[in-house]
Formats: sequence, structure tokens, C-alpha cells
Amino acid sequence: MKALMTAALMTAALATPAAAFDPASMTEAERAAFGEAVRDYIMQNPEVLVESLNAMEAKRLANEAENDKLLVAANSAEIFEDGHSWIGGNPEGDLTIVEFIDYRCGYCRRVAPEVDEVVAKDGNIKLILKEFPILGQESDLASRYAIAVKQLAGGDSYKSVHDRLYAMRGAVTIESLNAISQELGLDAQAIVQRMNTEEVSAEIRKNRQLAEKMQIMGTPTFVIGPELLRGIPSTGLASAVEQIRAAQG
Repeated sequence: MKALMTAALMTAALATPAAAFDPASMTEAERAAFGEAVRDYIMQNPEVLVESLNAMEAKRLANEAENDKLLVAANSAEIFEDGHSWIGGNPEGDLTIVEFIDYRCGYCRRVAPEVDEVVAKDGNIKLILKEFPILGQESDLASRYAIAVKQLAGGDSYKSVHDRLYAMRGAVTIESLNAISQELGLDAQAIVQRMNTEEVSAEIRKNRQLAEKMQIMGTPTFVIGPELLRGIPSTGLASAVEQIRAAQG
């Protein structure tokens, strides 16, 4: 009798539209039987629960990706045309990669060669680097140094310093930064004097304000075309570029 009741309840639940299925109209016995039937079904078919959780996670990720696209669209001028960030690669490229960086970030260091390789091999990518020091005093010091170099000595010197800062393994100090300046033939005294000026502070402040609006809390964070990628793409940067270009048609 119990088995027949359970089967009937399960059949009714599956055959009736969700909006019409009202557990509140069941008797206590029917609700108990239905609950037991659902539990038995899940225990006998646990893959259904896994499929449900996977579907929920896929939906969550899709919603986050759509929200991130809206953030990129709403802040596109500050992302792609802020007037202060370093621009490399092909300035006329058909796709722009923007990276929020911190020189003390191990992941940023790890992905840096891949970024350079993808940009060089592709030949049609505009690269924008945004200084976003979030990992303490040494991060801030390194970022101020790089920005001061860019403002005083230009983009080529900035890129040389950028690469050199990623290669550093010791502490970031005024002394270690002066050593880089001497190594690269830069005016160490002028750069140090520039580092704590409003011109440098303003650039960092604007990048932080943009990151806050875009809910960016870590590095590296990439904007590739219309897409916001929080962290290193799991499939690799080259694959991510290929997929985004394909999606754009």
C-alpha cells in the first residue's frame, strides 16, 4: 500500500506543472510519503544531485559573467581611455587587453611572460597596464616608482622598469629602486623626488577608484574586449583571446 501511494505521489508531482503542484494541500501522510520517496530517489540516483549542483554553479557563473560585462560597458572610458596608463602592443589593434597589476603579486609575475608572448605573437592586440598596488608598502613603492619613470622618462623606460620589477626577488626599497635606475641609465634622484607627488598619487587613486567600481579585489585581473576575467584564465591567455574574438564574430 505504501509503495503504491509513494508511486502515485511521485507520478503526480512529475506529471503536474510546477505551478499547480501544491505540497500544502497534501495530508501529513502524503507529505511524509512524498518526502521519503524523494529521499529514496536521490539516494538511489546520487548523480541527480550532482547534476543539479553543477547546473546551479553554471547558472551562477553565467550570471556573474553577464554582470561583469555590464561593469565593463559602464566603465569603458576609464578602462580603455584613462589617459595615463601605459599602452603597448599594437595601439591600433582590433582587441584590447587591460591588466590590473601588482609587482609583488606572484600570479602577476607568473603570467607576465605569457602576456608578452600573446601580444607579440598576435600582433593585433593593444595592451594597457594599470598600476593597482594592493599588497602592502612594497607594492605601493614599486608602483610609484614605475609610474614616476613613465611620467619622467616615457613608455619604453616604463616597460623596462616593469620587467625589472617583476624579476626582483629581494625587498623593494629606495636603495633597490635606485639600483634599477642606475642599471637602466635613469635619473634616480629625479625619479625618487617624483614618486610622492600628486601626479603619481592621482594615477594610483584613479585606478583604485575604477577597481572599486568594477568590484576588482585581486591581481591579476584582465579586461579582454568586453569580458572581465578575474585571475589568470584557466585555459590560458591565448585561448581566452581566441574565444573572445570568436564570440565577437
